[in-house]
Amino acid sequence: MKKTLVSVLAVSVGLLAATAPVLAHHSFAAEFDGTKPVALTGTVTKVDWVNPHSWIYIDVKGDDGTVANWGLETGPPNVLYRAGWRKDSVKMGDTITVHGFSAKDGSHTVAARQIQTVDGRKLFAGSPDDNGPKQ
Repeated sequence: MKKTLVSVLAVSVGLLAATAPVLAHHSFAAEFDGTKPVALTGTVTKVDWVNPHSWIYIDVKGDDGTVANWGLETGPPNVLYRAGWRKDSVKMGDTITVHGFSAKDGSHTVAARQIQTVDGRKLFAGSPDDNGPKQ
């Protein structure tokens, strides 16, 4: 009886732990404003190919000459790969233009939808299932 109870408890804890990443995931509307499109051009400072979303960071020079580092949330690595991305599609030092939507909290964060490289390539950068607006 004790072995069965311990086994059921272990399986239950395992299943609960497996669902934790799903509970932590957020929808587009939780963080971004679909009525505030943004276009930025900047120099890539970092690229993180991580789940559940990959991130690209760029330095953007403002009209007053100050430089701000912006975080561009993109789709997960597998979605980007299936959309034609490779790890060297965007590298540190590259100049890119991003089209996306601003964060609701006013931070320098963008839900990226499209990234254009200096050679003119346009890459889809969003998550098709995040319920955000489509460009």
